[in-house]
Amino acid sequence: MALGRFEQALAAEVAALEERGTAKGAESVITGTQRAEGAKGPRYFLAGEGQKEFIKMNSNNYLGMSLRPELIAAEEEATSLCGAGPGAVRFISGTYQQHVDLEHRLAAFHGRESGMIFSAAYATILGVLVPLITKETTVVSDELNHNCIINAMRLSRPLEKKIYPHLDMAGLEKALSEGSGKRAILVTDGIFSMRGSFAPLTEIVELARKYDGHYEEGVVVVVDDSHGVAALGETGRGTEEHTGGRADVLVGTLGKGLGVNGGYVVGSEVLTRFLRETAPTYIYSNPITAGECAAALKAIDLLDSEDGRARLDHLRAMTVRFEKGITDLGWETIAGPHPVTPLMVRDTPKTAALVRHLYDRGILATGLNYPVVPKGDESIRFQISADHTAEDIDEVLRAIESFGS
Repeated sequence: MALGRFEQALAAEVAALEERGTAKGAESVITGTQRAEGAKGPRYFLAGEGQKEFIKMNSNNYLGMSLRPELIAAEEEATSLCGAGPGAVRFISGTYQQHVDLEHRLAAFHGRESGMIFSAAYATILGVLVPLITKETTVVSDELNHNCIINAMRLSRPLEKKIYPHLDMAGLEKALSEGSGKRAILVTDGIFSMRGSFAPLTEIVELARKYDGHYEEGVVVVVDDSHGVAALGETGRGTEEHTGGRADVLVGTLGKGLGVNGGYVVGSEVLTRFLRETAPTYIYSNPITAGECAAALKAIDLLDSEDGRARLDHLRAMTVRFEKGITDLGWETIAGPHPVTPLMVRDTPKTAALVRHLYDRGILATGLNYPVVPKGDESIRFQISADHTAEDIDEVLRAIESFGS
């Protein structure tokens, strides 16, 4: 076979990952859902598990929007009107009224001049950073920024990359003061998805303004708040609302707290005009569907209502309940206002054993091992949802307790 040696090499690499305990392994396949009833939130059914019910504790669906009948109805109506797919990239013939309406709504929601949607949040970061970073740019980045930011930096080949220690403002200031590019792109996650910590945006923006004159074209603050929007802040406007800071360029997602699919950026009219002409993941990729846009519009309407405030309040309450339960059981966590709640195991085999223990008891949770997290930070990332009830949270805590510590 012509590809025999090539495939042997690939198989050897996968085997090495499995031996180190860092392989992702087989994916669970969800075959159906049972909607919330009484004291129980939604339950999920998996291939090969028959009618065994699972509580999902590893979803970014922070407000439970994906199962809302209003979103489903809006998507079905728009799909019936416009079709199942856009049929082309946007500059050819793939732009629908729903795309335009959603971009306007996102810009207004975040108090910006303009918005622009992409096929995914990952594609958004690549599409935004690569055109903004030139060969004369200094990029300043938190060491725990998401993989999409890291890869965007690699692809863009800037003049220099300066990585500062996680949330270390002294380190950030040093990096800004030493940069030698014509412009500086200061990029950070809003919420760091592995641990739920948040960037101190007020301090970050103050430092950017302090050193703006150090660069001929200034310092631009880019924030990826994919895990913050619709999960953090009094009205769900994310890390900006929680901290009081404001990014120059804000990236978000429709696929987490808003429960749909796709990514977006909001900022000035000049910014989006430039990106529509230069962002490869926008120009050469089909957009999300008209149906997905309609569902996202409905999700924003729900979030920006009394019902949305109530769901955010419930999400905060369930997060506090779970964090307290973990610490009461003697486990370590990184407490904070965001619904990502890591259980710090700090050992790869023990992490795998606890994940399996939870699975056997009908709980879906994801273990994070090196290189996804640094060595010694092995953990289980639990993600609370507004769909979870107090009884759901207590059931998960009882399962953790039965494992020991």
